[in-house]
Amino acid sequence: MSTANDAVRRLSSLSSSSSSSSSGFSGRTDDHVAGEIQDAAEDDDYEVIADGDDTTSHSLPEQWDVLGLGQAMVDFSGIVDDEFLDRLGLEKGTRKVVNHEERGRVLRAMDGCTYKAAAGGSLSNSLVALARLGGQPIGGPAFNVAMAGSIGSDPLGGFYRSKLRRANVNFLSAPVKDGTTGTVIVLTTPDAQRTMLAYQGTSSKINYDPCLASLISKTNILVVEGYLFELPDTIKTITRACEEARRSGALVAVTASDVSCIERHYDNFWEIMGNYADIVFANSNEARAFCHFSPDESPISSTRYLSHFVPLVSVTDGPKGSYIGVKGEAVYIPPSPCVPVDTCGAGDAYASGILYGILRGVSDLKGMGAVAAKVAAVVVGQQGTRLRVQDAVELAESFAFHFESSTIHSDLSSDQISSCSIDSCRINFWIPREQMEKAQVLVAHIHVFISALTRLFYVYVGAAQSWLWERAETAIRKFCDIGPYSHDASHLRLSEGKKRGLS
Repeated sequence: MSTANDAVRRLSSLSSSSSSSSSGFSGRTDDHVAGEIQDAAEDDDYEVIADGDDTTSHSLPEQWDVLGLGQAMVDFSGIVDDEFLDRLGLEKGTRKVVNHEERGRVLRAMDGCTYKAAAGGSLSNSLVALARLGGQPIGGPAFNVAMAGSIGSDPLGGFYRSKLRRANVNFLSAPVKDGTTGTVIVLTTPDAQRTMLAYQGTSSKINYDPCLASLISKTNILVVEGYLFELPDTIKTITRACEEARRSGALVAVTASDVSCIERHYDNFWEIMGNYADIVFANSNEARAFCHFSPDESPISSTRYLSHFVPLVSVTDGPKGSYIGVKGEAVYIPPSPCVPVDTCGAGDAYASGILYGILRGVSDLKGMGAVAAKVAAVVVGQQGTRLRVQDAVELAESFAFHFESSTIHSDLSSDQISSCSIDSCRINFWIPREQMEKAQVLVAHIHVFISALTRLFYVYVGAAQSWLWERAETAIRKFCDIGPYSHDASHLRLSEGKKRGLS
């Protein structure tokens, strides 16, 4: 690991140098740094099965199963103790955006630590895991996975693009001229908690152009990374991308990414979620932030609340399990057993499992959640954020066996939805912003009332809460003049044209 240490040491010296030399990773010294990072990353690749060849001369498919829209970030992941965090004044378990000088200070403090360099980022973690799960025609055709967004023209940008391609994920956007690629320092403590420091770089801009529009029109599922809301004027690009996805019949998924990001861009998130999103991925804290709930509110309440506005909501709650919400109800997904080593990337892996289930046609929410929980458990039980190739193949084989050998159905328990098929999830109407805000206020007040009432009758909480929510929903829709749910053939599933792209 000394090579990786030398590479980061050079990066830290670049961060502390003059502004002219730190404005980008260009020139002989910086190329050398990127080369050392590449070598270090290759040394860390101990996968049993190799990914695709690192080449740009391959032909691109006509249809993409999943296209991720996000920012390229190179991860530096290291193991530290609590004293290290205290010495630098860092709060454990948080994510902080830092400038060039702050990044250099942390990198210098990491000198002597053990760490890895990787093509990282929350979105790319999910895309790589999905590409590896669907890399072989096990249980269905192999997946075509791609990413678009912002990337620098520096050596780190080339490293990022190359590593994604080796993982069978194509990065399709051109680099920003003279732009520097962002980095994320991931510090993991012995209790498996991670603290992240993100440096956005100078390539933090995504334009909506004919190339991006064409990609989206040929995509089955568009995944928008929540961190994009941090970039200047990107909300315009996100909106137009989601509009194109709707026109072409693609599903739109949004990742929450981070509580502080939600708090800073709350209105923008809800603009996209309320009008375009079919799927939202969040952890329990992020879900509460979306709902403006207090920290003591249960994740099941947040899941139910959000599922009144988004057809399918995925909320993870760490070692306690997770929830999938549909139409005001929430299905509890128990955690898959594992010995936690590193929780970094757990939510990203879980999201890949949900997407895998949708693309493989799993219609049972409980079964889909079990797939996602298993993928997350494998990643939590290893050091690093990426699902390894051999693990992905073994998981895909076990999932295929499960899908073929079991007749999936739901029972009517308090943790499940009757007729819990994804085909019945999609809400086919447009909610104007004023009506959505009015409905949000009403749902919040009704939530307080119902929560207080059900605490008095907690023995009957399952039946009572479902009954009250059903009538509350009817009242809200009548008051806001929104209309009933539609149950046509396009409910949260791919259109016939998109299905043909999967076969």
